[in-house]
Amino acid sequence: MTGPTAGEPAPGPAPAPEPAPGPTPPAPTKPPSPSPAPGRRGRGRPSRTAAEAGPGARERILAAARREFAEHGFDRTSVRAVARAAGVDAALVHHYFGTKERVFAASIEVSFEPALGVHDVLAGDRDTIGERLARLFFGVWEDEHTRAPLLAVMRSALTNETAAGVMRTFVLRRLLERIAEGLDVPDPTLRAELAASQMLGVALLRYVLGVEPLASVDAEELVRRVAPTLQRHLTER
Repeated sequence: MTGPTAGEPAPGPAPAPEPAPGPTPPAPTKPPSPSPAPGRRGRGRPSRTAAEAGPGARERILAAARREFAEHGFDRTSVRAVARAAGVDAALVHHYFGTKERVFAASIEVSFEPALGVHDVLAGDRDTIGERLARLFFGVWEDEHTRAPLLAVMRSALTNETAAGVMRTFVLRRLLERIAEGLDVPDPTLRAELAASQMLGVALLRYVLGVEPLASVDAEELVRRVAPTLQRHLTER
């Protein structure tokens, strides 16, 4: 073997071998998402506290709403106040009813459905329809279980359009207009409104304002005096 010729550089050391590839490092992992705190809720669902309210929660809400609206009126009653009185989370009230207006309407409807009395008023002698209507309407007011929601709607209707709309729907649309249409008389809507003015005027003075002696007169005497006016509005041509 011959050495390097003159003028050529000596060869350097051989390069070191590349290290063998090691294991691939694991990909970074995200920390687990924290569990939702008790009582918090996802959008559109009641909270765990609300969901655990159990059977009868809807009925408790309606009963509490009737008391709150009757005592404080529509404007001064909040969904939170209703929920607090019912012993549930406010989210559950929104879950069942959506808005305060719907809670209000439902609390009235569950106690007094005027349409159920239309058949009874129309059945029988046409000449005594005023008496049957007076007994139906004032009978609901005289019953302590159904008086509270009517007090709520009457008090609130004086200052709030939502409550006034509920009053129109229940007394006019579902009761008096159907009765007047069933009698097949001219101007049924006007007749229904005239009858409503008599009934609601008496109810306001007797049950809401407590004007004497009207507030203390016997219920039978009240029916006897109001019935002829209702009869005239509904049937006279």
